[in-house]
Amino acid sequence: DRLCFEVITLPPLRVREGDIEVLSEYYGRKMAAELGWDGWPGFGEIATRALENHIWPGNVRELRNVVERAVYRWADPAQPVDYIQFDPFDSPWHGGVASAPMQGQADKQNNIAEPRFSTDLSQAVDVTDFREATEKFEKAVLEQALAKCRYNQRQTAKALNLSYDQLRHTLKKHDLLG
Repeated sequence: DRLCFEVITLPPLRVREGDIEVLSEYYGRKMAAELGWDGWPGFGEIATRALENHIWPGNVRELRNVVERAVYRWADPAQPVDYIQFDPFDSPWHGGVASAPMQGQADKQNNIAEPRFSTDLSQAVDVTDFREATEKFEKAVLEQALAKCRYNQRQTAKALNLSYDQLRHTLKKHDLLG
């Protein structure tokens, strides 16, 4: 008679080590079979890294959708699937710049969910104003982190090891609140 007699709480997918690889392979094989592929080529290195590094805000259903979409869109069943698109609503027309990669090419921005920043200072050799250079670098890091966390400020703050208030203050300082 009781629907809520026993409550089971599962940890989110992002903290269950090893589950992402096993589940993505399972759903990939299943989708390949549904599409009539002769075999399952697996995931390439870029796709595997993208799946492992993504900050899964959802759970297994989200992972299944991402994997099924990747397999369905992959043109060559003989080659490992090596492109993952996490946001199905991502459009090449958002933001004024086409962001959809060519088939078989890796979209670096979507493949690494955890922010990683370029520290290439080769262009900073002619810096004459240290404060201006550090402000520009800080703003670039914020913009990159926001984009990689899909403009979710709480996730961005966590990724940058900042409190939410610290992030908001810094965004305001760089006029990035919009």
